[in-house]
Amino acid sequence: MENINKIKSVEDINYKLKVSFEQSKKDQEFKEMIDKINLPEEELMKYTSQIEDSVSEYKNCKECKSILACKNNINGFCYLPKIKDDKLTFSYVACDYKNKIDKDNKYLNNVTKIDIPKEIKNAKIKDIYTDDKNRQMVIKWILNYIKEYKKGNHKKGLYLHGNFGCGKTYLLAAMINELAKDNVKSVIVYWPEYLRSLKESFQSDLRDEFKNKFNEVKYSKLLLIDDLGAEGVTSWSRDEILGTILQYRMQEDLPTFITSNLNIKELQEHLSVTTSNKAEKLKSLRIIERIKQLTSDVEMIGENKRK
Repeated sequence: MENINKIKSVEDINYKLKVSFEQSKKDQEFKEMIDKINLPEEELMKYTSQIEDSVSEYKNCKECKSILACKNNINGFCYLPKIKDDKLTFSYVACDYKNKIDKDNKYLNNVTKIDIPKEIKNAKIKDIYTDDKNRQMVIKWILNYIKEYKKGNHKKGLYLHGNFGCGKTYLLAAMINELAKDNVKSVIVYWPEYLRSLKESFQSDLRDEFKNKFNEVKYSKLLLIDDLGAEGVTSWSRDEILGTILQYRMQEDLPTFITSNLNIKELQEHLSVTTSNKAEKLKSLRIIERIKQLTSDVEMIGENKRK
């Protein structure tokens, strides 16, 4: 009796699958999709619901005008069936709009971003805000640097300091991203968070991770240190990390860029750890001298774009 009930149950399920499948076949695009799949209907009807989802997303793609108008479950992708090892599988396939965006932004892979917000990661020269006259000199400097770098003239970098939110990091990140189009490898690092992650890996068993993180910044062809002076200073972070990186880059003449809310004098005080200790003042001064060797000191006071 139990076996008979099982048979009836299977027959009932198959009947319902068949009814659902035949109903879906009334949709012309559903019919066109299954006609392209080289499997018998007895197999296809097991996937009616998933095929319906594919048809729905495919219809969206046919009517779509841009990736911003995408109505699918995952922006820029379409859920489509394919046969793999004689079995029907489903996967998300990038649309033409997504492929074009990926191709256009492939150059960004030349820039390693460490704890940098999305806005900075995608910074572009064409999107630079130019209405603020206080930024004009820096913008001119950046455009000239790009021009000279492409000619092989690798000048000193920039110590760009100024008020909070005036766009210092965006400007320099846009410059680095522009040079990435010429296959220039670079690193942009948010300094306070970078030090925190370095310390964590140094104090744990992740010494290889520490070494890789440290060397990636130290040896990068172009380097942007963002928000120097916002970190909590220790002798270790100043002398063993920042000092070592700057010393190497100074010796190897590697272009280095720094943003800060502090001017050079204020940074020197910040790096002293304790301003009453003569030895600390001397160590801080050594860092400042390396920065001066590596960069030109420029102040930018502009509108706070983060308000």
